This record gives sequence, C-alpha cells and structure tokens, in this order.
Amino acid sequence: MRKRFIVMVLLATAATPVHAASDAAKKFGAREEVQQISLSPDGKHFVALVSDAKRGASAMVFSTDTDTPPVVVVASSGEKEQLDYCQWSNNTRLICGLSITVGRVSGMLGFDRIVTLSADGKDMKLLSARTSLDSVGIMQDGGHVIDWQGDAKGDTVLMTRQYVAKSDTGTHIAGEGEGMGVERIDPVTLHRQTVERPRPIAREYIADGQGHVRIMGLRPTTGAGYSGARMIYQYRKPGATAWLPLSIVASDSQTEQGFDPYAVDPALNVTYGFDAQNGRKALYKIALDGSLKRDLVFARPDVDVAGLVVIGRQHRVVGATYVTDRRQVEFFDPELKKLQTSLAKALPKQPLVRFVDASADESKLLLWTGSDVDPGGFALFDKKTRHLGGLLRSRPPLEGVTLAPVKAITFPAADGTPIPAYLTLPVGQTAKNLPAIVMPHGGPGARDEWGFDWLAQFFAARGYAVLQPNYRGSTGYGDGWFQKNGFQSWRTAIGDVNDGGHWLVKEGIAAPSTLAIVGWSYGGYAALQSAVLDPTLFKAIVAIAPVTDLDTLRHEHDNYMDYNLVDAFIGKGPHVRQGSPAQNAAKITAPVLMFHGDLDQNVGIGESRLMASRLRNAGKKVELVEFKGLTHQLDDSEARTTMLDRSDMFLRTTMGIQ
Repeated sequence: MRKRFIVMVLLATAATPVHAASDAAKKFGAREEVQQISLSPDGKHFVALVSDAKRGASAMVFSTDTDTPPVVVVASSGEKEQLDYCQWSNNTRLICGLSITVGRVSGMLGFDRIVTLSADGKDMKLLSARTSLDSVGIMQDGGHVIDWQGDAKGDTVLMTRQYVAKSDTGTHIAGEGEGMGVERIDPVTLHRQTVERPRPIAREYIADGQGHVRIMGLRPTTGAGYSGARMIYQYRKPGATAWLPLSIVASDSQTEQGFDPYAVDPALNVTYGFDAQNGRKALYKIALDGSLKRDLVFARPDVDVAGLVVIGRQHRVVGATYVTDRRQVEFFDPELKKLQTSLAKALPKQPLVRFVDASADESKLLLWTGSDVDPGGFALFDKKTRHLGGLLRSRPPLEGVTLAPVKAITFPAADGTPIPAYLTLPVGQTAKNLPAIVMPHGGPGARDEWGFDWLAQFFAARGYAVLQPNYRGSTGYGDGWFQKNGFQSWRTAIGDVNDGGHWLVKEGIAAPSTLAIVGWSYGGYAALQSAVLDPTLFKAIVAIAPVTDLDTLRHEHDNYMDYNLVDAFIGKGPHVRQGSPAQNAAKITAPVLMFHGDLDQNVGIGESRLMASRLRNAGKKVELVEFKGLTHQLDDSEARTTMLDRSDMFLRTTMGIQ
C-alpha cells in the first residue's frame, strides 16, 4: 500500500565477519539480485536494478528481443547514496531515484533526489528542483512522479515539488510559495511548468494517468506538527480548476475512518479508494462528476482488501488483492482474469503471480512468478504470440537448493482464539523434537504471508522448525484483530507469540530445551518482551534492530512533524513501562544476541545500546553487534551473511544443538 497515517515499520543492518560464514549463510544472505524492474513503453527493453556482491546496485538496460549485452547506465556503491528505482519516461530516457543519508547516530537526515538520463547512460541531469541560496529551510524531499503521461504526447511527467521558504520574500518568482506543489517537467529539456501551486498543508496529489491532477490531500498542522491523524481530500471535475470536497480520513492508534483515495480512472471518471466496512478494509469507487455517487467494488468477510492492482504506464486499475492463507487477486478486467486462469494452468508450481509492468499498449506484460519453495523470477508475456519468456531470476545463489514447503496452520491462544500462522519444517525431517524458532514479524502494522522468506528458509535449511504467527496486533484481519496496535495491546500480541511456542512444544514439534525466538524490528521487540512475559519459555533470543523502550521510541520523533502521531500510536499509561523490555531487563533469563545498524532511522541504535546496558547491569548474558554505515533493512550481502551465521552459531551454542 502506498500510504498510512501512522507508519511504524521497524526492520534491519551488519558488521565485519569474525569467522568463515557457512555456505547456507552465504546463499541465503545474498540480497535479492533484482531489486526493481521496469518495461519500456514499446516493450523492446527493460531496466533492472541489479545488486552487487555487497550493498550497491547498478541500473542495467536489457533488450527483450535480442541477445545484445546489457548496458550499465548508472550505479551506486550503497555507501553514501542508494539507487532506489529507475523507470522509463519514454523509449529512450530513464528517470531514477536516489536516497542519501547524512550524519551519524544522532542528527541523521535523509534526502532523496531524482535524476534523468538517456538509456545508454549518457546525458544525466538533475530532475529535482534546485534550492535557492535564499532558502531558509532544507529540501529533503526531491519529489515524486505522480503521472508518467504528463501530456497527450507523453513527452513530460507530472512531479511533486517541495517548495522551501526564502529569506527575502521580495525575491520570489511569481507563482512560488511554500509547501508541496506539482510541476510538469520535460526530462530532456528540463523545462518546468507549475501545474499546482504549493500549499503549506498539501501532502498528496493524485493524477489520472493523462496529465491531470484530480485529487489533493491536505493535512492540517500546528506549530507542534501535524494537528492529528486527519487528511482532507478534495477533487476536481474533468476540465475544471475548482477544488470540491471529497472525503475526510480520520485515524487513531487503531482504526481509520473515511474514504482514502488511491487512484483515478479517467474513462469512468471515478476514484478508487479504501474505507471500512464491518470493521474491515473494503474497496470503493466514488464518482468525480459532482454527485459523489459511492459504490462498493470489492470486500471480503474474513480479511481486509490488501491493495489495488494497477497495470501499465497509466496505472490503470484492473483488480484488487487480498490475503487469506496466501495472497490472491480479484481481477475486474475480463482479459486479465482469463490470463490469470491460463497462467495458473501453465505454472502450477509458481502460484504467486504479480503483474509488474506493461508496454504502453499493454500488448506485453512484465510478470513476476514464484512460490514458497521458489524465490521467483521475472518473465515477459506477449499477448499476440502467447509466448512467456523468462528474463531474470530473483535469487540466483539459491538455484538448485531444495527449499522447505510452508504450511498455513492455526494454533490456539490461551483464551482459545485461533491464531493464523505459517509453519516451515526442515526438508526430509520428521516434525518431532526439532530445534525450533518462533519468528514474529515486524511492523507492528504488518503481517506474514505465504511465500518465500529468506530468513525462515535459512533456519529451516539449518534444521530448525520455524513458526511465523500473525498475532493479534497484525494488520490484514480487520480492526478487531489489530486491537490497539502491538504496543498498546502488547500483552495480547506477545501472549499470542508465546502461545505459538507453547503449541510447538505441546504438539511435539519442538524440543523444549531447543526452543528459541528470533525477530526483526517489532519482531525483535516481541522477541525481547516475550521473555519479560514468560522468562523460561525460550532458551535463546535473537533481536535485530529492536524497539526496546517505548518512551525512547517516542522521543526519537521529538522536533519532527509526526511527533503527535507517534505519541498517540504509543500512547500513555502503565503499558509504556510494563511493555518496554529495557525497563524489565531483570526478568529476562535467556541469553540475548542483538544486531543493529548505526544509520537506522526507523529505530535508533541507541535502543539496542540501552538494552545491552540494562541486561549487563542485571548480570545477564548479552551481545550487541553494531553494523557501521547500514540502515534498518540490513541491505548488504556480507552483513546479512554475517548476521545469519552468527545467529545460527549463537543458537546452537546456547541450546547445545549439534
């Protein structure tokens, strides 16, 4: 999904190896080779971000119909800047996004910028607006393309721009101001035309795929930041300039109410978006003709609608996704629905199919296919010839490796509630008295899905049974399941996680003496807090980039615009102290291994340092591995290899596993 009012996604990072990594750690720790991929409008080329052996990436242009060697057009080492994506603005030119982090540990700032270059790697230019010497603020946001078809010919794009205040307003160029606006930009000449004047409280614009901005999102602010989790949406009729009221989306720490628009269909003159129905997220469409006629498009009685399926250069809405035991698609487009059925028959061992991109006329479709035991790969489908040809594989180091099937199961919580989960068992082993790991997901606003998971598969390959619970506090199952979020309702969430461990032992799958917990981000928080709630259940704890103190997490957002939102998400009351592992370190009896990167902007490395200090002061066994120059995602093959290898050795040594 593109947006949420409160984003509390907490995930990973790395260090220098101190011993030889196992073969499994190298294979599973290698980053996904294809990080992002895009098809040219004519369908004759594609550009892919290809990972290097460490933390960098190269944008490479490939031909779809010849054996011409690929061309590297731009590359990043991943040290100071990160190459995030490359998309085609036309058949001969690319637009690429970069992100940069400056500063260390405290005072870190993130910047992103957009560049444009020809498909042969030449003529690179900065597409983001340049700041003036008179600017009194910092432009961190370099803009986002909201329409790749900025005009009828497709020669321009529509892009947001963050206007920064100037010290001398008398020098303002006509039409400039402060806040977010929209420009129409020619990627070749860099000619810029203001389409939407900047507004201080504008936070979002949605275009129609034909070069017209149709929806604007406004978020009121005060001197202390956002006035609340509230977005005000306005829309335009076709060809009009006046803004009209569309909807208001209000949010608290657990629910959202109101129609949240995501896309515009110019042919139907409607906007697609999400709103609650019976406590679950449903897909609606609203007419943009002045009537605001509202229709339910798709809903499920058991789970939330997870997102829109869009296709092609104009991001045409063709369906919706939802996740029960696995992700599925409900297509509205008859042709794609028929194609989905054909692909299911042609690829029975790769039931997960994702439409990634399309040529301008949608005659060629770029697909990704995979499964639980197949990390997946990209292919090109030609509608005219009905030919499906493979392009690139997602994880070449794992080719030929037998992976462990993932089974959707439920286990009972202490109060009898069935908790959905995924169980991965080592290949060729009986599910009896195995070393086992409970692996809670990050978020807390997230959920696990059926499919390939490099972390779970590594541990399965090393002989562990792995249980991934979608505890209460996970998203995707409606407001009632989410409760007050995994922090304010920590007793329920962590209770479900621990009940997963008890179930593994009761079923005889896990040997009680070799039961561990491993988590990343909020999952790392859950791993630590599980031992506060039940000190003797898990015999070893691995926590990667964990939240360890809720008040510390709250104050990491001091002086930022989102402080009020984060403050409300965490809440006030006894749960802040009781639900913080660092405040209860004396209760933890199992040895702890933690990993954290010093450029983590999601969860500051100070949280792990605080936890390590509190555990040492309480006389507990703890080790903290700090990774220099890495962020929350641990996006470095050497780092991931080290983390996997050290975690495996720690678990085996601590629990006496041969």
